[in-house]
Amino acid sequence: MRSLKYVILVLVFAFAALASAEKKPAAPVDKSAECLACHSDPSLTKDESGKTVSLHVDEAKFKNSIHGSMFSCNDCHKGVTAGPHDPAPAKVQCETCHADEVAAYKTSVHGQAVAAGNTQAANCLSCHGSPHEIVTASDPNSTVAHKNVAKTCGTCHSQKFVMEANGISTAPFYSYQESVHGKAVAAGSDKAAVCTDCHGSHEILTAANPKSSIFKFNVPNTCAKCHDQIKAEFMGSIHGQAIAKGVSSAPVCTDCHGIHGIKSHVDPNSSVSAQNLARTTCARCHEGVRLSQDFGIAGGRASSYLASYHGLAAERGSKTVANCASCHGVHNILPSSDPKSTINQANLAKTCGQCHPGAGQNFIKGKVHIQAPLSADIGSIAVSWTRRLYMGLIFGTIGFMLLHNFLIWRKKAAANRKDPRRIVVRMELEQRVQHFLLLISFFTLVITGFALKFPDSMFAQALLIGETARSLIHRIAGTLLILVSLYHVYYLASRKSGRRMFLDMLPIPKDATDVLNNLRYYLGLGGKPARFGRFTYGEKMEYLALVWGTFVMASTGLMLWFKVIAGNLVPRWFLDVATAVHFYEAILATLAILVWHFYQVIFDPDIYPMNWAWYDGKMSVETYSHEHADDSVTVQEAVQANAGASENSQAEEEVAAGHHD
Repeated sequence: MRSLKYVILVLVFAFAALASAEKKPAAPVDKSAECLACHSDPSLTKDESGKTVSLHVDEAKFKNSIHGSMFSCNDCHKGVTAGPHDPAPAKVQCETCHADEVAAYKTSVHGQAVAAGNTQAANCLSCHGSPHEIVTASDPNSTVAHKNVAKTCGTCHSQKFVMEANGISTAPFYSYQESVHGKAVAAGSDKAAVCTDCHGSHEILTAANPKSSIFKFNVPNTCAKCHDQIKAEFMGSIHGQAIAKGVSSAPVCTDCHGIHGIKSHVDPNSSVSAQNLARTTCARCHEGVRLSQDFGIAGGRASSYLASYHGLAAERGSKTVANCASCHGVHNILPSSDPKSTINQANLAKTCGQCHPGAGQNFIKGKVHIQAPLSADIGSIAVSWTRRLYMGLIFGTIGFMLLHNFLIWRKKAAANRKDPRRIVVRMELEQRVQHFLLLISFFTLVITGFALKFPDSMFAQALLIGETARSLIHRIAGTLLILVSLYHVYYLASRKSGRRMFLDMLPIPKDATDVLNNLRYYLGLGGKPARFGRFTYGEKMEYLALVWGTFVMASTGLMLWFKVIAGNLVPRWFLDVATAVHFYEAILATLAILVWHFYQVIFDPDIYPMNWAWYDGKMSVETYSHEHADDSVTVQEAVQANAGASENSQAEEEVAAGHHD
């Protein structure tokens, strides 16, 4: 009976095993060697949407990869039963093994871009490379090995056409290469930060996302991965305390050090170098009024430092003078009310003593930010009254000197104008009118033009008119200059005196020899000074420069005035060039008038105090003969005209006397 039971049991198990064997599918290909028998062929390809896709798998690299050393082909390529495969096996899903990484990737900027249909956004293969060749991150040949991360990210982030198409700049990649981090990695450091250290690996998020490692309030923790001790100092500082309270205007590491282009503090191009702290980095917050309005923190701290001895010495290139960090600290900045602050009253002597050994309580009573709001202490009051006294003394003394010298100059100039020997007509009335209108329009353009270019300058503020009025006056003066120039062309063509002036102004070969003769004579190398005709080479040069300058200023000025019309006719960069030409030509013209023309008509010792020809058109015979010795015709005409006038005057006197008798 017991034997029968055993027989029945064996039969039951046998039938169960047989039933199971009938339902079991065909065994899959589980030997990679069978796959590589075909796929190791470099010529193996397939057509996919009109493109030839390689199906080649490098056997050596596959066996050396992390996948090849642990899995066979069908572990990833599910459903492969035999080859060739028709239909093709399903697309490999990385999340089968890497669920956490893929889940993080899907929330990242890359994953969301791919989900939105962006075919240029990075996927798993973009960073890790071919799945048949992936090696561990510890392998120096891995695309995600520490030393290769920046290069891997750069395959996309260095490509201008790829990044700009997605509204992103390539500047961060190139800035990183020049940073302390980038240079250290390039030199072989395995500790310096790379892209993934700050941005993360799979869950890369934008800086606006509170979960992002580069979200402003998370930046200190991100940097603390390498700079933990500095982070502890920073979080105890006034800036760190403000960040902990959620104050978005408080600075974090990247606000001072930069983001991708972080440089050493000894690098002159670094935002935290000694010469850049006051002028740029600290000034971004502590110079304006925003902190004053929002938090009651005094502004103007950068400009007041730069006006102090320390600031002036720094501007002159001193390498040892105190800067912002020298007194306030670097990461441990605290308000002066904090007992731990380096600028607390109890600690000032020690702080100043770093540069000024022996500094005591008396020494630290002075102000560093000399233009900061004055306090009610005796020193501040004394400085205030000293300033007022000297401002009054300066204006009074210099004003008296100016008035005194002007009275003397005016008397001498008037006497010079009344000299009876002034009988040579240098400029006729029509020429003087043109010259006067040119003078008025030119200096109006200079004054209003530079005021428009530098609206915050003392020069502009002294005009006491707004930007709209300056623009209007500038355009009116420009129109007047153009009209005077057009009339001058008409004058040259229609008047006998104008045609003569035009011919006399034309350069001739003698002008070149006159320049050489004058230079030789006035350098003391011998010879005689040049003799000139009606116009000297200096006057010809100035006239031709005036013609050229007027054309340039008028044409560029009209382009800028009617920029929409001009912008529709020429490339936009023409207007940028026109702006530059207009500005620099204005500087050139102004300096030429001040240096060249004013010397010839005012400061020349033979002319001083003034050549009055611009006013009444006349010069003395002696002066004209001295300056224009080769123009005897003009002198003779003047003498004859004066003699005739004298005879007529004498006859008139005799007639008048006869009538009287």
